[in-house]
Amino acid sequence: MIVITGATGNVGRPLVDLLADAGHTVTALSRGTSAPLPTRPGVVPAVADLSDVATLAPALAGADALFLLVSGAGAHVDGPALMKHAEAAGVRRVVLQSSQAVGTRPGAPSHAPLVELEEAVRTSAMEWTILRPGGFASNALAWVQMIKETGAVHAPFGDVALPVIDPLDIAEVAAAVLTQDGHDGRTYELTGPVATTPREQVGEIAAATGRPLEFVELTPEEARRQMVTFMPAAVADGTLAILGNPTDAEQAVSPHVEEVLGRPARGFAEWARRLSAAYEA
Repeated sequence: MIVITGATGNVGRPLVDLLADAGHTVTALSRGTSAPLPTRPGVVPAVADLSDVATLAPALAGADALFLLVSGAGAHVDGPALMKHAEAAGVRRVVLQSSQAVGTRPGAPSHAPLVELEEAVRTSAMEWTILRPGGFASNALAWVQMIKETGAVHAPFGDVALPVIDPLDIAEVAAAVLTQDGHDGRTYELTGPVATTPREQVGEIAAATGRPLEFVELTPEEARRQMVTFMPAAVADGTLAILGNPTDAEQAVSPHVEEVLGRPARGFAEWARRLSAAYEA
C-alpha cells in the first residue's frame, strides 16, 4: 500500500490516479480542506495533519511507501518525528517532493524548512528519493480569473525565462520512483524541456484557447503585495527572487525527467492545451 500526502493537489491527485490505474492500493491523504479527496476503487481517502504527526498513524499502518508533500515550503512539520512514525509503521520507501531552490538557494529563509526536511529523509532508515521540481506550469492557473474578466495577464518579469515543469510529469516521476527499484539515494531535479517567459506562456494560453490575450508587466512591489495575501512573506520574497533573478542552474534544463521516464518532459504549450478549458469564460 502506498500513502500519498497532498492528494488533492496538482501533483497528488494525478499521482493517486496513476498508481490506482497501475493496480496499487493507495491511501490518499489531505488536511481535510474543502477540496474533495479522490474516491475510486483501490483508493482509501483519509484526513491527517502533517503538523501533528500522530494523526498519520492510522494511514501509515501497513504502508510500504510514502509520498511526502508538505505545504508552506515545509513549515511546521517535524521531519525527524515524521520519519520515526513512518519507520515504526514499517514503511520501507519514502519519496519527498522538495524544491529546486533547496539546491540553488540553500541559505534562503523561504526554503529553510525544506532543507531540514530533506536532511530528515536522508538520515532515515528507509530507502529515499528526493524530487526537486522547479517552477510549476500550473502556477499559470493563478491567471484564470483575470483572463476571464479582462483578457489580460498582470505579472512581473515578463521576459525572464524559466523551464517550468508540468505537474503531471512530477506525478509520473513520483509514481516511477515509488514503485520501481534503482532510485534509492537519488535526488532528481525536475524541469520542463525549455525555458519560457511569462509573456511566452500567455501567448501559449492564447493559442490554446483561440483568444487574444495581453501581457501587462507588474513591478516586483506590485506583485509582492498580491502574493503576500495568499503565501508567507518569506516565500513570496524567495519566489520573486527566482522569478526575477534566476541563477544559471534555475534556468538550465534538467535531464532527470527523461532519465526516469524514458521520454522528454512535456512543454508549457502541451500543458496549456490540456488545461485550456480552465481559461474559457
